[in-house]
Amino acid sequence: MTYAEVKELISIINNSVLTNFELTMDNVSVKMSKNKDVMISQATEQNNVATAPIQIQKTEVSVPVISEEEKPVDQSGNIVKSPIVGTFYAAPASDKPSFVKVGDKVKEGDTLCIVEAMKIMNEIPSPYTGEIAEIYVKNEELVEYGQPLFRIK
Repeated sequence: MTYAEVKELISIINNSVLTNFELTMDNVSVKMSKNKDVMISQATEQNNVATAPIQIQKTEVSVPVISEEEKPVDQSGNIVKSPIVGTFYAAPASDKPSFVKVGDKVKEGDTLCIVEAMKIMNEIPSPYTGEIAEIYVKNEELVEYGQPLFRIK
């Protein structure tokens, strides 16, 4: 993992609502956590040869509270969740139409969106056949691992 990749990962986590993050890849372990005062990131090789703490400025995080009346009534169907942390893109390019919109019929394997992570565009295929009932995120919104993206009924 290069310094630039670590720096971009810090930026992604810093802009998300995540408070803790851990990744082990290619003999590198990255652990990040943030609190009200300071976010600290520590990258260590698995053989504990190098430790590089990095401090980032204070980050304020606000999470919207949804009352019972605001929750969608119909929750039937299957939820497609983000397999990675990254930026959600509804279309292949800004001048192209969205892959899907509410009401579209999709088959298993159809591309629903793209989630960009560390400059890699990951097409997210539909694991289900059905109709797009709801899209939970907006174009270019940061998404977390496991965050609901679509509801397919």
